[in-house]
Amino acid sequence: MSLLFPTHPTTRPRRKRRHSNLVPSLFGLGLAAPAVAVVAYLLWPTWQSQKPGDPDRIPVSVGSTLFNVPTHAFRHKVQKHSGPQERVDLSYVYPSLDASEVPRHVTMENFDEHVQPIDRIFLSISAHHNATSPDARLRTIYPLYADQPSRSADGLTIQPFYDNTPYAKEDLFLGSAPTMIARCTRDGATPGMCMSERRIGGADLIFRFPRAWLDDWRMIGDAMDRLSAQLGGQ
Repeated sequence: MSLLFPTHPTTRPRRKRRHSNLVPSLFGLGLAAPAVAVVAYLLWPTWQSQKPGDPDRIPVSVGSTLFNVPTHAFRHKVQKHSGPQERVDLSYVYPSLDASEVPRHVTMENFDEHVQPIDRIFLSISAHHNATSPDARLRTIYPLYADQPSRSADGLTIQPFYDNTPYAKEDLFLGSAPTMIARCTRDGATPGMCMSERRIGGADLIFRFPRAWLDDWRMIGDAMDRLSAQLGGQ
């Protein structure tokens, strides 16, 4: 007659519990590193170098207004096609305004190398659907929230916005020859950024660039004029 010795009921379950806890932990760590690389990649502009046979420019209709967009200027692949679109996002190297630079893909290995000053002017073209125009906003809305203007040595007028308003911690910059109308955030934990809007037909052009570039505001104003003319909104 063989003797049956009772087994300890806690032996195997403990091993299983330790094993079951270890697997999700390892799985989570395995997902974390690729996720960081993916986020960094998605935040970086996704323009591509031109392929053989690609046209130099792509006709895009935004707000029933036709624009001829450089093929390399698109930031998002899904927008890189002709025909009607609600919005397109573009970028150009500044000050050359070249749109053909090879993309710089960000990975976990080279992320630190790409933390560098912005060298591009960003442009979004979107249908305005009869919203308040940039000119009307300048005449009727901004004066309600802006303090008295002051003029810099190089002819650029600066108007700070009051606190506790929709434009708190921003300044309005105005200049002429060339035209400069820009609303800029102030430098803080991150460098200030500027937004300058123009309306062409049924679309609004929104330029974004670092506030520091206003040290040579005539150069950035001329760059926005040139880009607007090259796109040829009709």
